[in-house]
Amino acid sequence: MSLQQSFQILKHKEFRLFVMARFFLTLAVQMQMSTINLQIYYEYTKEEFVLGMIGLTEAMPFIATSFFSGHIADIISRRKILLIGSIALLGGSLFLLGFSNSLFSWIQGFGMYALFGVVFIFGIIRSFLAVSMHPFMSQIIPRELYTQSATWNSTAWHIGSILGPVLAGLMYGYHHSLHANWCYGLTCILFICAFTCFALIKSKPVPVKTKEETFLESMTVGVKFVFKNKLVLSALSLDLFAVLFGGAVALVPAFTDKILHLGPEAYGLLRTAPAIGAVLMAFYMAVYPPAKNAGISLLLGVAAFGLFTIFFAWSTNYWLAFFMLLMTGAFDNISVVVRHSILQLSTPDEMRGRVAAVNSIFIGSSNEIGAFESGVAAKLLGLVPSIAFGGVMTILVVLGVNKLNPDLKKLDISKLE
Repeated sequence: MSLQQSFQILKHKEFRLFVMARFFLTLAVQMQMSTINLQIYYEYTKEEFVLGMIGLTEAMPFIATSFFSGHIADIISRRKILLIGSIALLGGSLFLLGFSNSLFSWIQGFGMYALFGVVFIFGIIRSFLAVSMHPFMSQIIPRELYTQSATWNSTAWHIGSILGPVLAGLMYGYHHSLHANWCYGLTCILFICAFTCFALIKSKPVPVKTKEETFLESMTVGVKFVFKNKLVLSALSLDLFAVLFGGAVALVPAFTDKILHLGPEAYGLLRTAPAIGAVLMAFYMAVYPPAKNAGISLLLGVAAFGLFTIFFAWSTNYWLAFFMLLMTGAFDNISVVVRHSILQLSTPDEMRGRVAAVNSIFIGSSNEIGAFESGVAAKLLGLVPSIAFGGVMTILVVLGVNKLNPDLKKLDISKLE
């Protein structure tokens, strides 16, 4: 694929608006969650286990509401869900801004538990956004550009993921006397920008169902589709367990403090290293997409992710640790692009929301559950051994999936289009 062809999709005005909205939303969310992590770790406790509990607090409501949100995304306008979700996130950010400025004196006594409450509500909102985002993107662009859209969407997400923790770490670390005020003020502006971009995209029709279903059937159709499709199941399983066991990023605040002996201002760049690697890989895949050798690329990418996680665990130099995390992000992004391409090309439009719900449970919540697993493992094994353990388990998962589905190595995405 030529460089000109890889940029072809950006000629679509609505896709450009979508990518901008995706970027603003991701940047705001990453800043908000990074700031909450920093506040809880530095202002209330310095326990790795508590960092894991933040992830679990978001994952529980996310999983509990995902099937219902997937059903909703297939029967009402996905654009409307994205607009309402953006406004809800803005409301949460305004609350956090007030909380950090001591405007809500009656809540101040709850301390970090008030922050955990916001994280819990955020998990519910995120479940609706997660099941609407990719299905809505699929309604904007023609089918032949799905693989390119997955690459650019991933790029926007990762650039937001790069800047979010960096800005949060710098603003929180260098303006510590102001606590999180600047961070939450900026996230409010970013959520407004995301809402505006979504609002400028024309509403798309609600997909027409091909058959009548009961409410229970509608809720479970995504699960049945995934478990009947061996290719989709294998791709989701790889990402699920890789993120579940390789959740080293959740421990970066503790790693920066206890292993590298640096402050919160050093956290941002280190936390964002995987996203930098992912963006570099995304630019490469925009020109050379993993199409004909997608299966082999998927397996090797996840295995390399596990290997560099192990290398990161034993890094005692800041820039060496940064490089190892960068490499984990680069190889992880291969599986992200391949998985999204498979889902977009294999899923009928009328059930995209419900299949996205299963994908969200497999992948979206695995980040938070992975953070919890990392926190527990760090408590039991120690910080460094727990990260290395996650990398080893990731490699074993790759070997297991390859054994159970040897046909995955033959995957050619171009034949699905």
